[in-house]
Amino acid sequence: MEQRTGLILAAGYGSRLAGSVSETDFKPLTPVNGTPLIFRTIRSLELAGCSRVGIVLGYGAEKIKDRILSEYEGDLPLDFIVNDKYHLQNGVSVLAAKDYAGSTFVLTMADHIIGDELMTLASEHHPPSNGATLLVDYKLDSIFDMDDATKVQTDSSGNIETIGKQLQEYNCVDTGVFICTSGLIDALQEFYEAHGDASLSQGVQHLAKSGRMTTLDIGAGYWQDVDTPEMLEQAEQTLAASE
Repeated sequence: MEQRTGLILAAGYGSRLAGSVSETDFKPLTPVNGTPLIFRTIRSLELAGCSRVGIVLGYGAEKIKDRILSEYEGDLPLDFIVNDKYHLQNGVSVLAAKDYAGSTFVLTMADHIIGDELMTLASEHHPPSNGATLLVDYKLDSIFDMDDATKVQTDSSGNIETIGKQLQEYNCVDTGVFICTSGLIDALQEFYEAHGDASLSQGVQHLAKSGRMTTLDIGAGYWQDVDTPEMLEQAEQTLAASE
């Protein structure tokens, strides 16, 4: 079985969530139903079959790293990558880990709660050659904050046509889980060199032009972005009923 790397993007300021809990001002350390987001994400990547996990840090890097190292009780090897350009968009965090990611990696966000069903799907999926796969949610009525969601329009084969928060026409939503080859990193690098910045969505759109950006339907699976106090409250209510 191929060795997969897990990659967590955790470099941003998390300003919309700051101050919403007394325990911390750092988003990755924010507890949801008693467990900090970052530890939920590490566990998810273990379920996805990852043999090691790289955490890309930026804002508050040393404090977050120290807290993780002092509290992590799992078995996965953890590595820390610092993105000094964390004031730029999140695609730059992926580029910071380009020498670490390996030939196949599962990419997640530190502020997304991912149901076990999604990570089981990820563990069994192989992305297109020199491409990537995004797990998407077609249950549009279940999205808690559609204004904040990254929308996706796919074609009849499940390939991505367009992606972005401002899309007017879309048929599914980005869950923040990707199964990737280095093709995504190459697309991000190309975009970054041309524009001086790159979001993950821009890299995805760039890769989609060559038909190498596909999707995987999560079906009934659960996920929740935790970007605001309202999203945090919603996630806690859902998890309290299921955990």
